[in-house]
Amino acid sequence: MTVYLVGAGPGDPGLLTRRGADLLARADVVLHDRLVSAEVLDLVPGDAVRIDVGKGPGADGVPGHKQDDIARLLVEHGRRSEVVVRLKGGDPFVFGRGGEEIEALERAGISWEVVPGVSSAFGVPGVLGIPATHRGLASSVTVVTGHAGRGDPTSGNEGAPDWGALARAGGTLVILMGMTTRAAIADALVKGGRPPDTPVAVIQAGTTAAQRMVRSTLAGLAGVELGAPAVIVVGPVAALGVGPPEA
Repeated sequence: MTVYLVGAGPGDPGLLTRRGADLLARADVVLHDRLVSAEVLDLVPGDAVRIDVGKGPGADGVPGHKQDDIARLLVEHGRRSEVVVRLKGGDPFVFGRGGEEIEALERAGISWEVVPGVSSAFGVPGVLGIPATHRGLASSVTVVTGHAGRGDPTSGNEGAPDWGALARAGGTLVILMGMTTRAAIADALVKGGRPPDTPVAVIQAGTTAAQRMVRSTLAGLAGVELGAPAVIVVGPVAALGVGPPEA
């Protein structure tokens, strides 16, 4: 009996690893995030138990699961089912709280295995030809969350990113879960020293049929009207690749 933490990739089932697809085909139980695409979930056998453990509210407005609930379900099913897949969007260890789930399994004495996935931080810009690094433009990349708990992510709350430091660091900045706080983030980056005309690319539902991209600048980021999930790329590389010109 093993619990497999599988990265589902950014959405396109073709970007799921062969190991991940094989485990899904053999799964007895699949506990999946809210944002895992329907096309990936179609790989799960019809007789397998599927449990949506997404943290955000679903279409019916019912609040999602808490992390403690997810850990409890993993332990319960890990003790009685042969193949349990914890299916997580992107990669389990990139803002996926996979480390916490492994700790819970370790405490319960349950065997586990991690199957890495393609993170949306790199896969989504990549399919549009936007590189994370590029000679002469960006020699570093930082992946950061735009959602660090309650309140304004720029207010200095514990665990919140230091946007001033990120502004001074230069390079490419990839922001996940940042659409609701994009105005505050853009303002903090400009105050920290990034020029207002720094190129920005915002990609919604990347690698899926619903994919959309808007190019803008830090000064215009607040006015970009795309929904979640979206990846925000800040830096000179955001002007590269295919897609529409700056809005």
